[in-house]
Amino acid sequence: MIKRILLGMALVLSFAAQTANAALELVITDGIDSARPIAIVPFKWEGEGKLPHDVSAVIASDLQRSGKFSPVATSKMPQTPYDASDINFEAWTSIGVDSLLTGTIAKNAEGNYEVSYQLVDVVRGQLTGGKSKALSDDGQLVLSNDHVLFKKKATVPGNRLREYAHRISDLVYEELTGERGAFLTRIAYVVVNDKDQYPYQMRIADYDGYNEKLVLRSKQPLMSPAWSPDGKKLAYVSFQNGQAEIFIMNIYTGKREKITSFPRHNGAPRFSPDGKTLALTLSKTGQLHVYTLNLETRKLRQITSGRSNNTEPFWKPDGKSLIFTSDRGGNPQIYEVNLSDGQTKRITWQGRQNLGGQITPDGRYLVMVNRSNSGFNLAKQDLETGSVQILTKTLLDESPSIAPNGGMVIYSSIYNKTNVLSMVSIDGRFKARLPATNGRVRAPAWSPFL
Repeated sequence: MIKRILLGMALVLSFAAQTANAALELVITDGIDSARPIAIVPFKWEGEGKLPHDVSAVIASDLQRSGKFSPVATSKMPQTPYDASDINFEAWTSIGVDSLLTGTIAKNAEGNYEVSYQLVDVVRGQLTGGKSKALSDDGQLVLSNDHVLFKKKATVPGNRLREYAHRISDLVYEELTGERGAFLTRIAYVVVNDKDQYPYQMRIADYDGYNEKLVLRSKQPLMSPAWSPDGKKLAYVSFQNGQAEIFIMNIYTGKREKITSFPRHNGAPRFSPDGKTLALTLSKTGQLHVYTLNLETRKLRQITSGRSNNTEPFWKPDGKSLIFTSDRGGNPQIYEVNLSDGQTKRITWQGRQNLGGQITPDGRYLVMVNRSNSGFNLAKQDLETGSVQILTKTLLDESPSIAPNGGMVIYSSIYNKTNVLSMVSIDGRFKARLPATNGRVRAPAWSPFL
């Protein structure tokens, strides 16, 4: 049964077709009221004409998508200060804002952009009146601006202004949460457009859908893209030769290499954390089983055995074990196998089925597709306590992919009878939908840190 379900699902893995340079539009569906208010003051443009990108709007969108922040609407801002010395701290704290980002942008003689910005702790600024005293190196009391969490300046080419906005978002996120931001990342996906000469296209884009690029197209199905740890390569499955085969492609040079072409099915490739080994699923013995392949020696090792079907391998962060989906208990559930001794244990018990498992980078949670009476939804299981939390309520949720900082999950779901991309924060509080315009959207793969 699991073979039919997973192969059938795999054959329709696809992403919505988008026009060149198109962007996915964020539609917030839940959780905005539970996030932390923050002020992203529109950066002051000190040049002529119009900026190629609205830097502050990009930053606000990034922080909102994280699920941890709720940027104040510009229309509700009590003022628009461009320096910490201009901030009316009481006005901001009265609307619940405890942090404020502001800045200016100017164009230099070389045509590049000078971006100056600062992040301010509004509460601390109110308590100290914008000034506090601190000991200098020689033991003297001096005035301190310790309510300014950071103050930075950068020179940025015009074609990288949006990219640098993501960089600022990462800095703000890390300063305020203590965790690394994941806004300078990408997603890979497969676009299926039946009317196109090449219906199957693999594309990559910034995590928010901008700067989309075509990296591969085919008349036969493409599926299951998976990033290498260095972010330079994609492993994927192609049917270009009449059967499922696994390839690895360098996304910068376009060079492709066939990795496996065993009889029957070759699928579900996943790079190990060190990038030296590929976990994959093969059915060359008649059953679906999990294998590992040393990419240097090409030595193949069978990990699972028996008469059950085993698929969807995913590495634990330490690289010493794999989780995978198996029907050995009757219905698909998720198991873990120790690669040194082969010891295997079942790790999911709640729900009629659990599949498509991934482990958060800190090793704390398992994110999976959970089937219950309400349908297929994403769920999170605490690997220490075993407690399970249902994260989504959308239709036919599948293909979860976790951000490299573990803060968000992107996945495929059904909306208005078509497949769309959705996002959910790891705590389940914030949800958003990224609707597509002309296609069927599924199976995103979130890149590592870049």
